[in-house]
Amino acid sequence: MFGFSFEGFSAPVWFLLLIAVLALVVGYVVVQRIRRRRTMRFTNLELLEKVAPKRQSWLRHVPALLLVISLMLLTTAMAGPTAEQKVPRNRATVMLVIDVSLSMEATDVRPSRIAAAKVAAKSFVDGLTPGINLGLISFAGTASVLVAPTTDRKSVAQSIETLRLAESTATGEAMFAALQSVEGFSQIMGGAQGPPPARVVLMTDGKQTVPTDPDHPRGAFTAARAAAERKIPVSTISFGTPHGSVTINGETQPVSVDDDSMREIAKVSGGEFYKAASAEELRKVYDTLGEQIGYELKDADASRPWLALGVLVLLISAGGSLLIGQRLP
Repeated sequence: MFGFSFEGFSAPVWFLLLIAVLALVVGYVVVQRIRRRRTMRFTNLELLEKVAPKRQSWLRHVPALLLVISLMLLTTAMAGPTAEQKVPRNRATVMLVIDVSLSMEATDVRPSRIAAAKVAAKSFVDGLTPGINLGLISFAGTASVLVAPTTDRKSVAQSIETLRLAESTATGEAMFAALQSVEGFSQIMGGAQGPPPARVVLMTDGKQTVPTDPDHPRGAFTAARAAAERKIPVSTISFGTPHGSVTINGETQPVSVDDDSMREIAKVSGGEFYKAASAEELRKVYDTLGEQIGYELKDADASRPWLALGVLVLLISAGGSLLIGQRLP
């Protein structure tokens, strides 16, 4: 269902037909008055009462009234009313970037961060609208483009299932790799309409470690500024809790999430920041992103309800006229 917008009409000039409808109303009133004057000349009032009983006097006007209403509805339909509707995007590029550093082995999110991330990411992939070209990047100490932007959801889902953990977290490198993939794909798919709109979805659970400074030329904040310059927003998902830990080489190490960095990346690039501390929260975040990315609001044609209602009222008018007056209005 959608809401009607009475402000937007694609062809408002058709409303001039309402002048003709008004003329018909005036003509109908005039004819009725003339008919009434002629009838009053009938000298036999008792016979007149039998021929035209008062109880039906108002009913005979109903078909004409319905006819006028139907003409007004049909005129509105011809004026091209528009309504803001949610429609699937038919062209866009999305790079899904997933952290596979060793901290994703933490079990503060059951059964583990990486296991929950895989399930949620595959759900996101399956629910994305067909017109979206989706690519996949994994990153730890380096970034790997696993799938270039494509509408083939099966290849992306299979690559998510095969994700393996590695040391370090090179968030900036992953973002630069995503931007490069978007630009390469845009050069191929640009066409007369220009490059399709693009977005990066970055899911990570910790702070960048390679390099340690996010403002380094290959750092995450630098990449966020580059994304802003290219008008490619980065939506970040900070996944995990402050109490996560992993055991590496026999030593237990805390792996707290870094909300501040993810919030800053989203802010600088023009994207949105999301926080997920459980598998269910992560799934809801991906569902929200799927709605935002896969659909857009457009002013679309909304004349069909007006046309259908106008025809229906017209049919009722014709039926009522035949029933009451044994003739069409």
